Amino acid sequence: MDVTRDSSQRPDHLPKALPPALPERSASGSSPLAKVLRASGSAAGPADSGPPTTPLTVLPGPAGSSADPRDPLEVAEPAARTVQVAPPPFPVADPFPVVEPEAVPVGMAAAATSRRPPRADQALRERNAAGLPGWVALLALLLGTAAVLLVLVRDGVVPYWDALPDLRADAARASGRAEVTARSVAAVTAAGLLVVLALAGLLANAGGETRVLTRWGRYRGTVRRTGLVWVNPLLRRRRVDVRLRHWRSEPAKVVDRTGTPIVVRLLIVWRVKDTARAVLAIEDHESYLREQVQAVLTRTASTLPCDSNAAPGPALRDGQWFADELTRALAAEVAPAGLEVYSAQPLALDYAPEVAESMRRRRLADLDAGLRTVLVDDAVEAAALAVRRLERATAHELDEAARSALMEHLLVAFVAPAGVAASVPPPAARAGRKEGRPA
Repeated sequence: MDVTRDSSQRPDHLPKALPPALPERSASGSSPLAKVLRASGSAAGPADSGPPTTPLTVLPGPAGSSADPRDPLEVAEPAARTVQVAPPPFPVADPFPVVEPEAVPVGMAAAATSRRPPRADQALRERNAAGLPGWVALLALLLGTAAVLLVLVRDGVVPYWDALPDLRADAARASGRAEVTARSVAAVTAAGLLVVLALAGLLANAGGETRVLTRWGRYRGTVRRTGLVWVNPLLRRRRVDVRLRHWRSEPAKVVDRTGTPIVVRLLIVWRVKDTARAVLAIEDHESYLREQVQAVLTRTASTLPCDSNAAPGPALRDGQWFADELTRALAAEVAPAGLEVYSAQPLALDYAPEVAESMRRRRLADLDAGLRTVLVDDAVEAAALAVRRLERATAHELDEAARSALMEHLLVAFVAPAGVAASVPPPAARAGRKEGRPA
């Protein structure tokens, strides 16, 4: 039997506990138990041949008892299912108010934690420009030149040579001089225009170079095909180098996380990926790259100290992490300008001249302290191991005083510099010194 529990809050003037919810009633208004009883009664009525039964008289029960002849489940169900609560005479504050989340603009959450790089114009993307292979323009150039020569020869403008076949028209041959007509002028003009257009649209595109085409300031496409290409002669052409290039930066002075000035030199490997953005989105993409390198280096160097020294933890001396972080940040900054950064590697990482000497002494002191700690730890382990081996070899366990004295002698022998004789007081003198008596 499916029993559900009502866990909603109720006012104070209602009972603390209500009877549990009973099985749901069917659409006819009866509970499952009443349906079974009614079905059994109707089935037994027609088949029973005995005397008719006499209905029982329902006597009034004691106060508080239910006198309803219906199924007790049907009587108790409405009280458990529906409770009418009168509204309070005064406003009551909701103990669990529902707070609607405020509308946060897109990008505000990301901007609160980190600075976002500039957004690029999505409509400005590199696309192939319309053009023809160079041999088509050369063929048109040859045909136009041949047409001009043929018209001039037929009109008698070009002198006749006896060694060549006579191609002059009948009028020029009969008169013996040039006979220029309007039709000849139109043909020469058209052929000349064809030659001029073929020559003006030709361009030689070397490997690793592209041409960005614009007309009246509007981007018309990029020519990446190498060799001889013909494009619209009315378009302006700008050469862009798309080869893989590297740039060695000048020594840049920045500060690390501790505020210590450092000098860093970087090697940037990059190339132009989107020629349209590199030419039209910014004024000079090379200057933009240099400025972004300085900004990214300053921001990245301020996240960690240059040297961890004695304190464990990452530092800028970790070249792999430093290079990866510089590459990631720089690639995100220059991507809107159509540039692609492959790597940004630190070539030199040193302290500034004004603090280089003091930081060198500090590093030497830290190294000396660490070395001394290692030496003392190794000496203690070696002395303890020597004492244990001695006891195992002699099969005799030393007492605490003898073990301490032997350990001290071994430590002095291990740690003391060569040629220096160190004296160790006897155990009796040490015991007297501990008790306050003169040795």
